[in-house]
Amino acid sequence: MLGSLARKLRIFGFDTTYFREGPDKRLLELAKNESRVILTSDRALAALAARRGLRSLLIEGANERDRLRSLRLGAEKASLSLVPGPTRCALCNIELAKLESSRAKAGVPSSVARSHRAYYRCPQCSRLYWKGSHWRKLKALSALLD
Repeated sequence: MLGSLARKLRIFGFDTTYFREGPDKRLLELAKNESRVILTSDRALAALAARRGLRSLLIEGANERDRLRSLRLGAEKASLSLVPGPTRCALCNIELAKLESSRAKAGVPSSVARSHRAYYRCPQCSRLYWKGSHWRKLKALSALLD
């Protein structure tokens, strides 16, 4: 239900597991075993997590800006620090590795190769990243968590 938010949080540097499908019981076990905070827009799931002593934040909002604000406010209310680490792959959740531009240029469009020098690669899926216009938009969104 919050897949887009999960991808953005990874890019912002938060270790984020996205639970795609399965019973709530399995999600609660995962959160407990990995000491994770559950982010959900499901009120019943948030209440169930609270009854089991698990940390959860109810995420509200119709768009990403509202959801990020909701996350920040919920974290403040729960006294949870939002401290990002290194940028992660939006798909794999693995920390990105800096890649020499000469090695990256073969895998990017020529217009990107002409205008960018810094590239990053996911060590798991090999997806390439660079700080283009989309990156700047995401950086502006990440400021909502400050």
